[in-house]
Amino acid sequence: MSSKPGTITKWDDEKGFGFITPKAGGRSVFLHIKDFSKKHQRPRQGLSVIYSLSKDKKGRVCASKVFPQVVENEFSRADSQMIIALILGILFMCALIVLIIYNKLPSFLMIYYLAVSAVTFIIYATDKSAARAGEWRTRERTLHIFSLIGGWPGAAIAQSFLRHKSKKVKFRSVFWLTVIINCGILALFLTPDGAHQLDVIFKCINLGN
Repeated sequence: MSSKPGTITKWDDEKGFGFITPKAGGRSVFLHIKDFSKKHQRPRQGLSVIYSLSKDKKGRVCASKVFPQVVENEFSRADSQMIIALILGILFMCALIVLIIYNKLPSFLMIYYLAVSAVTFIIYATDKSAARAGEWRTRERTLHIFSLIGGWPGAAIAQSFLRHKSKKVKFRSVFWLTVIINCGILALFLTPDGAHQLDVIFKCINLGN
């Protein structure tokens, strides 16, 4: 069967399906992620594709052997935000190292941020896997809480490399809010009063050990 040109006019990245509108006109065709080329980036709304028509087990018409019509060279706005978040996370960790070296912050904060970021990345990866398998999902509130308490660098890496939670505008807006709040709290620890409170916390941790 010959290939046809079309545009993905609807796409749910969490559930892994959407619809292709033929460029020649006519009814939209169902598309599942398993029928999209694995050699290219994941589908997105507005992407021009080439596809063939097939039928599922129930005899319904659907798209198969779907490929991007043109390999994309331009970054979308969401791609740009992911790169910015990734670079910001790397710069943040470098700045944290410098502040620790100059005794502006205690070294346990680096261990803390690395640990929480690692856990956050694992949670994102697990949620991504669950989304593809149609299993129980992690609440977005939980993802935001982990970002807020210091796991946002790990979240930034997960969003960039796993391409998870990278398209939803509302989620991204709350994510950036958690980054601002977390960095703001850390900045307070650089003030005299904040440094005193952090010193008290550090002493309590040492007593606990």
